[in-house]
Amino acid sequence: MSKTDFELIENLPFTTTKVIGARARIGLVVLSSDYTVEHEFRNIITMPGVDVYHARIRNSPAITPETLRAMEPLIAQTAELILPGDRLDVLAFGCTSASMVLGEALVDQRLREAKPMAKTTNPITAAFAAFKALGAKRIAVLTPYRADVNLIVRDYIENAGFTVPVFGSFNEELDPVVAAIDDDSLIAAINTIIKGRSVDAVFVSCTSVRMAANIKAIEAATGLPVTSSNHAMAWHCLRLAGVNESLPQHGSLYTKAMVD
Repeated sequence: MSKTDFELIENLPFTTTKVIGARARIGLVVLSSDYTVEHEFRNIITMPGVDVYHARIRNSPAITPETLRAMEPLIAQTAELILPGDRLDVLAFGCTSASMVLGEALVDQRLREAKPMAKTTNPITAAFAAFKALGAKRIAVLTPYRADVNLIVRDYIENAGFTVPVFGSFNEELDPVVAAIDDDSLIAAINTIIKGRSVDAVFVSCTSVRMAANIKAIEAATGLPVTSSNHAMAWHCLRLAGVNESLPQHGSLYTKAMVD
């Protein structure tokens, strides 16, 4: 074809329709060392028109109070990478222990710097909302964290008005190792911490822990409501976004509405 045969046709007419994220848009700030949270969100949030958008924040794979605090100045700039210039219904920060080390108010502030109109959450805010929805006050807590992080976690939960009668830990600070903890180890640990103890629910802290797919079965075996960081945060994101249908296949929490 010669240059004289070329014809450029621009400004062709088109129409638009909302398909992706038409019902709800959820943004998620994920730790660069996290293997798990996106996988579990994908398995839970499957309803048409509800979509999740991720950005990864730089962090150390070693979970210590110092590495957790170091993320604070990066939260807003990482969140700004998610659909820049467009809206999100909910924006979540995916680190349980950092949300307690920094405090929920500061995490909320940093997220709102990026998306002022979005509702915000994080794993511990979501866990507290889950405990209230389940009517649970006495919480058995299981974590992978080392001792100094565990102390922060227990104090934070109790300072929020809940009681922690028993606290178990794998004492493992490396995210890649935590992500590989197998189902049998998690179930055995839960059985150990609840045996002979009066508790209302079990909370497994850390977004790297893989257990959302097993929660309904664990609840059936233990007779207790069970939730985890990712499990509670996905539920909270859905409820904050106005997605209120009951999803019993994901456990008792997913049959509950939020409680004011």
